Amino acid sequence: MSDEEQPKKKKGKKGLMIKVLAALLLVGGGAGGTYAFVMAGKEDKAEVKKKDEPKLVKKGEEDPYAPKAEGGEGGDAAGEVDGDGGSEYRTSYFRFTEDFTSNIKNSAGLMQISLACSTRRDGRVLHWLKKHELAIRSEVLIVLADTPEEDAYTPAGKEHLQLRLTQAINKVLTQTEGFGGVDRVYFKSFLVQ
Repeated sequence: MSDEEQPKKKKGKKGLMIKVLAALLLVGGGAGGTYAFVMAGKEDKAEVKKKDEPKLVKKGEEDPYAPKAEGGEGGDAAGEVDGDGGSEYRTSYFRFTEDFTSNIKNSAGLMQISLACSTRRDGRVLHWLKKHELAIRSEVLIVLADTPEEDAYTPAGKEHLQLRLTQAINKVLTQTEGFGGVDRVYFKSFLVQ
């Protein structure tokens, strides 16, 4: 090999290495930039979604989403007086319009219950309960049909059923509205035959 051929090969290898490194830097920078852009978008969406969730309503505060009272004036809480003790948040209740009747799991017995539920969140949760009452009724009936007979007779079983019903209602609200918001379910009447 002559002296002229050796520098050309070294120059060629250096040039090729520089091109490969530049390409890797461009690809890596593009991927990093894309990742940063996507993550920033996710943070923005999470922040927007969080802002749209029903808020806890403190006692004495006005609820901008309160359901209208009969006659169309004022919110449902108009004229209410909150006590000084207990929770710092106001509790609102929703009463289901009809009773629930279902067979009991592995039994010839029937269960008939009347339900109400509570929320400390703003009135949107009450609106959603009314709006999705049909879907909620279906889910409640599924839970009732899966209730063992012994749960229908014992206080501990009834408390467990309340918890399961609360979860079922919140499941429907989360699927349909993106947020549950029901704190607890109450039995207005409970009959087993």
